Amino acid sequence: MQALTVPVYRPLPVEILQGEIRNVCGAFDLEPMRGTGLVAGDVSLRRMEYFDAAVVALDARYVQRGVRSIRQDPGEHLFLLVQDEGHCSVTQGDQSLELAPGDMFLVDSVEPSSFVYEGRRSNQISVHMPRDEMLHRFGQSCMGGVAIDRHDPLWVAMRAVLTKMLTSLDVQVQLREAFLCLMGAYLQAGRTGSRGYETLLSRALALIDRHREDPGFGPRELATRLNVSERMLQRHFQALGESPGHRLLNRRLELAHARLSGRLPEQAKEGVAGIAYDSGFNDLSYFYREFRKRYGTTPGAVARH
Repeated sequence: MQALTVPVYRPLPVEILQGEIRNVCGAFDLEPMRGTGLVAGDVSLRRMEYFDAAVVALDARYVQRGVRSIRQDPGEHLFLLVQDEGHCSVTQGDQSLELAPGDMFLVDSVEPSSFVYEGRRSNQISVHMPRDEMLHRFGQSCMGGVAIDRHDPLWVAMRAVLTKMLTSLDVQVQLREAFLCLMGAYLQAGRTGSRGYETLLSRALALIDRHREDPGFGPRELATRLNVSERMLQRHFQALGESPGHRLLNRRLELAHARLSGRLPEQAKEGVAGIAYDSGFNDLSYFYREFRKRYGTTPGAVARH
């Protein structure tokens, strides 16, 4: 199976590589092979329009996240672990799997987990997904460790979309929603008692991503399309700790930031005003104020760098 990334193996002191893993992925403990203080490997971060993906190459004995690490660093993500090259034995809860190239495992950051390599070189992609949002989209079916069966036709589709997300800067919104829909379908089919992914909140989040570039689209229009009152919509968003309007504002700011920073190069030359209008803002002063509040800098500074 063709790899999605090119691994980098450079000899590093254990504490350096462990520090890089913690900076990118959270509190994990790294154990080298006996008698050495070095691990060959590298950690890099791939920023996509919504998800971040860590690429982790190493030849350690194991990496684990225990109860103590979870207390020090409460989990904020689900990690979709994709074995890109080499092998790894992953264990979480009652799930245990030997990962070969192409295999996927959904890791829950609030539950202890271990990844055993025994000195075999391994390159993995870890796609970081906001845990609270995934919980409200998919329910308990995505918690506690989930093996993604490579013999399921949905695995093929998920890998194809993930490959496109890693290699393309365009149409990231559509790709993200397609990926989440495929994952939701897999989880719904694979676990009894799942409430499924097509909840009102899930549909609301999808509509926000689909219409965020329209400056006339707001919470009232969102509620109308969902055939609920604005008050009911507000109650559903309380689970995420934000309002529909705040969610819409953040998604517009993220889109504008991606365009200004050149990650969506087809629109990077439009100028700040053009990008603001194309990202769903119709008031430049409001855009500048909220952008600086969110990112601590001006839109022009992001565009220049």
